[in-house]
Amino acid sequence: MTIPSPPPTAAQPQSASSQAITALVLGILGIVCCQICAPIAWYMANNERKAIREGRAPAAGEGIALVGYILGIIGTILLALWLVWIFFFGGMAILTALGQHR
Repeated sequence: MTIPSPPPTAAQPQSASSQAITALVLGILGIVCCQICAPIAWYMANNERKAIREGRAPAAGEGIALVGYILGIIGTILLALWLVWIFFFGGMAILTALGQHR
């Protein structure tokens, strides 16, 4: 009498890497309140997507990294627009105030 072998166990589902999750969180923060986080999210998500393509990171994080990448781009654009707004209109306000002061 042979002992039957146990049935094969289901493979554990992979979870997203911590870098993909961090990129997503920074991307959300970059959109909502802290735009300086957006370029960091863009960079981290880009590196994570590259690592996934090369097989160095779990493929389960691809969607999360993609969302972090997109949010990072949008947040970076918002940051650039905000800086232009501050520089241009802030500078104009200072020049106007100096011109009226004389």
